Amino acid sequence: ASGYLLVSLIVVYNTLFPSHCRAQTEVDLVVQPASRQISLTGYTRSQTTMTLSSEVAGRVLQINYEDGQLIGDLPFLSIDSTFVDLEISSIQHTLEQLKITRSKRRSRVAYLDKEYRRIENLFRRGSSPESRRDTALEDADQARLDLKAVGVEIAIAQTRLKELRERKSRHTIYAPAGWVVVAKQIEKGELVMLNTPVARIADFENLVVPLSVSAQELAAIQQLTPEFDVLLDGKPARAALNWINPEFDEKTRKLSIELIFRNYTGPRRGGLIFQLELKTAAEGLWIPKKAVTSRYENPRVFLKETGAEIKVLVLGQTEHHLIIADDPRLPPGTLLRAPASM
Repeated sequence: ASGYLLVSLIVVYNTLFPSHCRAQTEVDLVVQPASRQISLTGYTRSQTTMTLSSEVAGRVLQINYEDGQLIGDLPFLSIDSTFVDLEISSIQHTLEQLKITRSKRRSRVAYLDKEYRRIENLFRRGSSPESRRDTALEDADQARLDLKAVGVEIAIAQTRLKELRERKSRHTIYAPAGWVVVAKQIEKGELVMLNTPVARIADFENLVVPLSVSAQELAAIQQLTPEFDVLLDGKPARAALNWINPEFDEKTRKLSIELIFRNYTGPRRGGLIFQLELKTAAEGLWIPKKAVTSRYENPRVFLKETGAEIKVLVLGQTEHHLIIADDPRLPPGTLLRAPASM
């Protein structure tokens, strides 16, 4: 009967405390590098902000967007181009006149060339003096030069026309489609001067969060996968490291970085609260509380392999661990033994 009772107790023990649970308990008694859990917070902003400025002077005729509106196919604003239009019209008339002149001079060149060839034939037969042939040749050469001069004038006028049309295009200010007007700085009817800012626009398609982090915090972020889980406005989201500014701030001893959100479908605006829970390295070591004997306020631990006793200096504690000062006899990974009293 006693043997049956012993077997029953063993079965009950194995049922309540399986071997893997006991092994896990022993494995838990191990020295670990100290770490701390921190929370990085920040606020979203647009990835890119741009200032729209006027490249010409004039009066604003039309503004198609207000603050907060999404830019579409229409231009942001139009500026009065009356004087440019008049100059364009004048140059176009000049070009028409020059083209007529060119046609006349082409006709004259053709006539004088024909006349020269006729006189040249007469001269060869001895029916016309050499002076007449020379005069006909000079007239034909001068006509060709006059035609070439008209061609140059036409080219100059065409260049001027292109310049005026380019200037006119600057009277219509466009913005990238999909961007948002965050600050309209001009009103319809106002007179703008050269380089006058008319609006600020931003790209909220891609939201980013700027952060200032320590070297340890940056190392912890870089150890995460290319994309990692964060909270944005209290909701789960995915983020990635966008860039790192290599310049070091000597006052704060931190680096500036920027995180960008991936596949985010929530509201796209600035000021959304961002939060990233991060585990970073800290000074000291972690040891399980259940591995520590503390009699007469003299904490110590025992090595599992040799049973050697080592006194430790406690720096702090968490729920299940003590934080102790670094000790060369307790490198991370060292297995500890539970005190005999336990």
